[in-house]
Amino acid sequence: MTATGAETGALGGAARRGRAAEFAALYLGAPLVLALGLPPSSLFTALFGVTALGVVLLALTPGFAWRELTTGWRGLDWGHVALVAAIAAAGCAGMVLWLVPGQFLSLPRRMPELWLMILALYPLLSALPQEVVFRPLFFRRYGGLFPGAGAAAAVNALVFGLAHLMFWNWVAVGLSVVGGAIFAHGYLRGGFAMAVVLHAVCGAIMFTSGLGMFFYHGAVR
Repeated sequence: MTATGAETGALGGAARRGRAAEFAALYLGAPLVLALGLPPSSLFTALFGVTALGVVLLALTPGFAWRELTTGWRGLDWGHVALVAAIAAAGCAGMVLWLVPGQFLSLPRRMPELWLMILALYPLLSALPQEVVFRPLFFRRYGGLFPGAGAAAAVNALVFGLAHLMFWNWVAVGLSVVGGAIFAHGYLRGGFAMAVVLHAVCGAIMFTSGLGMFFYHGAVR
């Protein structure tokens, strides 16, 4: 199992309160500001800034080593990845056919070049930086604020959903909570590499199915 913030649990009272305030600002305050207080034109600049801050905080986290992000890629549990992919494909297809049947497989059918570009770039430009902030940073620096790994994983899923509030639709938030739970479990089970691969696979399935319209920047108010 991946470390879930033993260093945080060992902090003294004042330091622990400071770490809790830091957590609240990063995982509660920042998403609310992004959703409620910024115009859409500023969102991507703000997201880049939040990600950069997360990287800095991770680097400052006692006990963290960057090699944690580079190990585990050769020993992935592909059976688990395949199982998650199958469930995600069935779930996404069902949701599209229920909510917006005309969008089913819309990208590969209507814009195959854009679809292939998303499949190629999403893992590196979206899944990986999100995972840095929401898995190793969360569990390493703030995991000890919660009574156990299960509680930390549950909170992790919820704040991952909150981070998608800026799209202002229940599909984006709800799917992100479910995805956050899957990626958190993958991280605790197989480390950063597993979380990134699961995120990339689920993202590819989501955009392929037609649900990507709910995560498109044009959906931001």
